[in-house]
Amino acid sequence: MAQTEEFGEELADFVRRVAELKAARSVPTDELPAVLDAALFELDHAVRELLPGYERLNAGSAGGAGRSGTADRQEQQLLRAVFQRLPLPVALVDRESVVRRLNFAATTFTGVRAGYAAGRPLTGLLAHADRVAFRSQVAAVARGEGDRGLTVHLQQSPQTPVRTTLTGLRPGNEPRTTVLVVLQPADDSPAGPSPARPTAPVPDLAETTRHTALMDLVDLMARELLAAPAGDAAEVLRRAARTLYGRFADWVVADKGAARMERTTVLGADDEAVRDIAAQDPADSPLVVEAARGGAPALLVRPEDPQALGEDASGAPVVVRADVTSLLCVPLVTASGEPVQGVLTLCRSAGRLAFSMAEAKALDVMSRHIALAMRRP
Repeated sequence: MAQTEEFGEELADFVRRVAELKAARSVPTDELPAVLDAALFELDHAVRELLPGYERLNAGSAGGAGRSGTADRQEQQLLRAVFQRLPLPVALVDRESVVRRLNFAATTFTGVRAGYAAGRPLTGLLAHADRVAFRSQVAAVARGEGDRGLTVHLQQSPQTPVRTTLTGLRPGNEPRTTVLVVLQPADDSPAGPSPARPTAPVPDLAETTRHTALMDLVDLMARELLAAPAGDAAEVLRRAARTLYGRFADWVVADKGAARMERTTVLGADDEAVRDIAAQDPADSPLVVEAARGGAPALLVRPEDPQALGEDASGAPVVVRADVTSLLCVPLVTASGEPVQGVLTLCRSAGRLAFSMAEAKALDVMSRHIALAMRRP
């Protein structure tokens, strides 16, 4: 009985300390590291002391199995609530950087819903250059080599450095060590702490504006295709690429043919990268080959595989060289079962919204029009 009362007092004191941490979210930026250290200490205390202590109390009680099971569930709910309500952006990942949990503050900070992030690598939210280092540090912490910290950049806000603090945890019901990741804007960030993306819901007017711009693009593409010379498939493809470049995509790569593809057009912001990507053999680009053979479009957001588009002439992965955050790879075919006339690959880089399903559908419609124009005698 005395142990139960002592545990209850310790738990009540822990809840009070968590409330104080929540109230500390308004402290100046230069004082946040101290609050972060306190939050990590409290999480470690909850995992290493409170939960095992409660399990020992349950094991020592006789005849209370039903009550013990109920109390255990309540305790787990409490710990989950503490994790979710922490004022700091926190993620729980495994040794492979796969997200187990993401708290409310982390979803606001990253702009990614917890349901989407769970089961996917946290590195998918980071800039390509930071992914390898982050994976390595997470693995080291999971092996028990001590806490780590490093600065990374989110794909959707690459200009803002983010400080990540990694610490290993061993929950009582987990067979392996998990890693707690705390995300905070770096102290030298010029704009100070701010979410990577706006948290306010997108107004209907903006959605209507995007839809109107998409319809204008479809109309402009139709006019360009009608004005293209008949019998010149390469010129049709070049006109289509120029229409899509800038207003719809940051990079446009056009390949003619299917069995023996020929790269006709590459448009992008970096002239050197454009030359290297233009010199790439389309047969060395896995997504392009798959689209040409299967005739099915592909939409990727935050592509995890850097080799999805192969390597350019310099040996660098195209996904990394073009800083791709989302891409569309669409075969040019008039109808299902018809031969593929070519493949269009469109990429967007950091700082721009990812391709939506509506945009993918619009491009699928335009691709059929392009294929018809290419076949015009």
